[in-house]
Amino acid sequence: MDLDRIYANGDVIPGGADYPARWAAEAAAFRGQMGARARLDLPYGAGERQRFDLFLPEGTPKGLMVFVHGGWWLAFDKSTWSHLAAGAVARGWAVAMPSYTLAPEARISAITREIASAVVAAAAEVAGPIVVTGHSAGGHLSARMACADVALTAEVAARITRVVPISPLAELELLMPLAANQKLQIDAEEARRESPTRHLPRAGVALHVTVGADERAAFIFHARHLSEEWSCDWSLVPDTHHFNVLDGLCRADDPLTRLVLGE
Repeated sequence: MDLDRIYANGDVIPGGADYPARWAAEAAAFRGQMGARARLDLPYGAGERQRFDLFLPEGTPKGLMVFVHGGWWLAFDKSTWSHLAAGAVARGWAVAMPSYTLAPEARISAITREIASAVVAAAAEVAGPIVVTGHSAGGHLSARMACADVALTAEVAARITRVVPISPLAELELLMPLAANQKLQIDAEEARRESPTRHLPRAGVALHVTVGADERAAFIFHARHLSEEWSCDWSLVPDTHHFNVLDGLCRADDPLTRLVLGE
């Protein structure tokens, strides 16, 4: 079996190669529309990519949504995904989108620590409850923010009320045979330490795992496996694949936006 093939999305999604440019254009347009309510490149550490963008609603925010981008921990940054804040911002939430150091410069365990630092820094800018979500590799990183072993300040950990991983890569041992692991450097210890499926979530955090109904079976397996290990609900987003499963976050009344925010 070609194990790399079962995770390949671009080859099986019509027009898959066109999506990154489309995302970048939509993200840039959204930043332009937000004007002063887009606070860009706020630092959460000293590293070049340790920055987050913060998008603010009109008036006092209801709380903070943190969105963590995907790309196999190897690609993209926050600037590609700004438009996905639109739905939550329209519903009165602030949205933080961090970049992070990519593999192979950083291993996944270090990236997890960076995202924890980003959540703490963003929480200092916005009061109220925090919901964390993310997609694919970002789904993994958002799931890690629910895990009891991740170091967050006690105040921020208590404010995280909801975590909704989208199409997460949740069991890292399954990725060890893939070609990408030459850069990711996942070994048995890293898989044990960094797989959300191997950790208990913090008490009091509402959890829901979701994935596109038309995604490759491997991604549906990861989502269902995580929900089973966490004993939480999971759901399929109808008529969506790995590249458009996030589109609902652009719309205030979309079921995905409401699911992530718990509204």
